[in-house]
Amino acid sequence: MQRYDMFIDGESRKPAGGEWFPTDNPYVGAPWAEIAKGGEQDVDDAVTAAHRALHTGPWAELTASARGALMRRLGDAIAADARRLAELEVRDNGKLFTEMFGQVSYVPQWFHYYGGLADKIEGTVPPMDKKGYFAYTKKEPVGVVAVITPWNSPLMLLAWKIAPALAAGCTVVIKPSEFTSASTVELVRLFHEAGLPPGVVNVVTGFGKDVGAALVGHPLVRKITFTGSDATGRHINEAAARDFKHVSLELGGKSPNIVFADADLEAAVNGAVSGIFAATGQTCIAGSRLLVQESVHDEIVGKVVDLARTARMGDPMDEHTQVGPITTPAQYAKVLDYVAIAQQEGADLALGGRAAARPECGSGWFVEPTVFTGVRNSMRIAQEEVFGPVLAVIPFKDEDEAVTLANDSRYGLGAGVWTSDIGRALRMADRIRSGTVWVNTYRAVSYLAPFGGFKDSGIGRENGISAINAYVEEKSVWINTGAPTGNPFVLR
Repeated sequence: MQRYDMFIDGESRKPAGGEWFPTDNPYVGAPWAEIAKGGEQDVDDAVTAAHRALHTGPWAELTASARGALMRRLGDAIAADARRLAELEVRDNGKLFTEMFGQVSYVPQWFHYYGGLADKIEGTVPPMDKKGYFAYTKKEPVGVVAVITPWNSPLMLLAWKIAPALAAGCTVVIKPSEFTSASTVELVRLFHEAGLPPGVVNVVTGFGKDVGAALVGHPLVRKITFTGSDATGRHINEAAARDFKHVSLELGGKSPNIVFADADLEAAVNGAVSGIFAATGQTCIAGSRLLVQESVHDEIVGKVVDLARTARMGDPMDEHTQVGPITTPAQYAKVLDYVAIAQQEGADLALGGRAAARPECGSGWFVEPTVFTGVRNSMRIAQEEVFGPVLAVIPFKDEDEAVTLANDSRYGLGAGVWTSDIGRALRMADRIRSGTVWVNTYRAVSYLAPFGGFKDSGIGRENGISAINAYVEEKSVWINTGAPTGNPFVLR
């Protein structure tokens, strides 16, 4: 099997503990490579290298414009190697090649965009109310950034974090998911081949209890950015608070996809299926609660079931496959557990509800696309994040009830609204407590549009111009241009 080392201070690095662990191919249900098992010493080496690069050497000496030009080169390097990187992701997490190649091909835009913003991170010259003083503000990099990424879209979600961090002048230590580390190691190696100075971006692979905890608690780390479960995000936030570290957290979701009777029903059905069965439901923005107006409930359910039943499962590298495997054995078991929980709570199984036994699924971890009706919003299947191809359908009477149901969740990451009434679309967008509201579409993202959640779905925003502010500290500078010293015992 292929073996992947860590990448620290511009070079491949074997783990200090001398151990590696297997990483599985979800389609075949067996290991395909070994990943370095990092620990506290490896974290300290990486953070020390990042701290050194922040303050001395080529990176620290680059102008903002030169930093931006380098970032654009990094984007070009990704574009040139997108197919290989996407194939690695498919082998590691089992998602469709068509989706992962699309994502990796889109990733360069983050480096081009934030590379263009690097020399536009500007301070201000505020007008002063005190005679004899001049003041200005400047924005400086927050410091060493710990980046902790999930297994479902490793490189795209990594780009959301490191592109604005690099544009701001920060240095980075990445802890990828232990389930999907290979593509991150290869990406950072590619960066250094493209001219990124040593120590600016480092990768320490391993497990949360060994690497993640050491990284979050390291005294030289000043910012933590994390995408993953709300349970882990809560632990990170609590640990970071002890040292007053900055945090950005993009966490879970239980997103409502809301269909009104006046919608284009065919489009809404496609949106419902895309929202939950694309990416095998393993996405934080999965439209896992389908809220349907009562007058079209049965029609929508019938169409969703009919379309989902035709989904082609199998080899994620096959361009015709539409639903791939679950990424990990633990997640596979969790999804099937939730199917059982839903039935115990009284939900009606309209489709699926079992492990896939199709020949084309081989020995992989596949779950049939599953649809439950008769769901009450208080059920666990409607309140807890399943992270798999399981849809809960809930009827509603009118706009007010739709809003009540949509907001009756501890999450607030995404929401969909399907309607032909522009007034209703605007009202729903205003009333739904969610970081993103899609109208007559679903699961669209861009480097231009801020992304993040309300409530338990996280803290802060990624993407767009505002993301830069998560990686800078603002400093005020006062200059006395002739004001008298005055009484030394009173505030100036």
